[in-house]
Amino acid sequence: MLSWSVLEYGSQLQSQGQLQYSLDAIKWGTDYLIKAHPSPNFLYGEVGDGDSDHLCWQRPEDMTTSRTAYAITPQRPGSDLAGETAAAMAAASLAFRSSNPSYSDELLLHARQLFTFADTYRGKYDSSIPQAKKYYQSTSGYDDELLWAAVWLHEASREDGYLKYVADNADLLGGTGWGMDQFSWDNKYAGVQLKVTKLLLNGKAGDYTSPFQRYQEKAEYYLCAAIHKNHGLQMPKTPGGMYWIFYWNPMQYVTTAAFLLTVGHDYYSSSGQQLSHCSSPVDNAELLAAGNAQVDYILGNNNRRISYLVGFGENYPQRVHHRASSMVAFNKNSGFIGCKDGYANWYNAQTPNPNLLVGAVVGGPDQNDNFIDQRDAYLMTEPAIYNTAPLVGVLARLQAGGSTQYAELNQSAVSAVRSATQQSKIFHGGSHAPHLAFPPVRVVQKLQEEWSYGGQRYFKYVGSLENSSRHTVSSLTVVIHRLYGPLWGLTPQQTNGNSYTFPSHTKALAPGQKIDFTYIHHNEEAQIFVGRYTLV
Repeated sequence: MLSWSVLEYGSQLQSQGQLQYSLDAIKWGTDYLIKAHPSPNFLYGEVGDGDSDHLCWQRPEDMTTSRTAYAITPQRPGSDLAGETAAAMAAASLAFRSSNPSYSDELLLHARQLFTFADTYRGKYDSSIPQAKKYYQSTSGYDDELLWAAVWLHEASREDGYLKYVADNADLLGGTGWGMDQFSWDNKYAGVQLKVTKLLLNGKAGDYTSPFQRYQEKAEYYLCAAIHKNHGLQMPKTPGGMYWIFYWNPMQYVTTAAFLLTVGHDYYSSSGQQLSHCSSPVDNAELLAAGNAQVDYILGNNNRRISYLVGFGENYPQRVHHRASSMVAFNKNSGFIGCKDGYANWYNAQTPNPNLLVGAVVGGPDQNDNFIDQRDAYLMTEPAIYNTAPLVGVLARLQAGGSTQYAELNQSAVSAVRSATQQSKIFHGGSHAPHLAFPPVRVVQKLQEEWSYGGQRYFKYVGSLENSSRHTVSSLTVVIHRLYGPLWGLTPQQTNGNSYTFPSHTKALAPGQKIDFTYIHHNEEAQIFVGRYTLV
């Protein structure tokens, strides 16, 4: 995911001096993967045992648990693990192509070998390494990873054979059969489908147009579900608006959704096309707005006003489920801390972690937006690098222009994320104004009145769109989610679903000027985002 971020938004990272930090973080991981792949058909998949590791709460410097290494081989295959590693190597090869071509070539060689290994010797890695099943079970199997690896290898090698593999196996491996509501370390289908869609949108499908159109249908299933315009199931949300897929580490699905919505917006916008398989017309700005809404939630625009990005804002998790963070630093106390001593003296302590894990994205709240800031609430407080990595690309994109309603999304968020992934930067600006720190139009709304009728509670909200910049704003589009009643004061764009623009009597907003709107419905306030605009 970090390599994908660099490939999509490398120029934005470079402009803020963050590209090299990102490449360093990628290389830290790929150097390890190279060492774990000493021969074409051999890949180390796990070091240590989850059961024995969880018996102890120790600093890395004090670990006494088994460091036994487990590998996949032709006799003990792991197509999912080898395929995912091949994809990671291929993506990293692209990221290093211009800055370190010899390293790029080395990565591509490993990627080729690993894909052949994965495709030739089929099997799930957690059947060959059963120690992993309890902690990282391969529930989606390996079909998605084979397609994922082939897509990335085509991009890295520019060889048609890998693209043909994706087309020929579209149905057999599930790429055109599964419509997804998630994208995760385990399930890659949505990522495959969106990357194939990019080829189609850019006119690079060639002889594979027909199967790639079916991939596009499934990619749009995910995107339509995320903006609640799907013909089938919609992506569930908590009452506060966070995507809710699974109770264990729910935030992993939120950050990946924000990433796919952001790149999806860019793919369709740059090609001059729009989604064509939703239940109603879609303005591309809706995709970016939906992604931004999830970022805003992560950073504190939620009912608890808590930032789930450690180190950002004034209120973030203090008791993160992380051994090194929760115990005294080795350079402050080098005395040995035993296996059980860590539980007795640190794990159960009510004091905040002594070492701030800046940039970590924790598991997040439950389906009702509740959050317990305790180390033993590991479903909520355990961080993961696959939570944080997708945010790098999203925040880099927002630096160049996007929409947000959360004013605290500022330089402190940048500092937090760069610490977690060897650095990324963030700001916000309109899509036509990359040098603005925030959108030029400020959305303000408040509850004015409430009443009951026919056993139903109704709420009247009043609001305004105010031009807070020094430029005149025209061609404004705002996107409104979770509106369940009539709205007055803005003009709906009939062809664009839940997009609105100025009322008929207004063509532009001068600096300091505002327009008012009102809506009535039976829910809490709607989510209103600035989409596209032009600065005059």
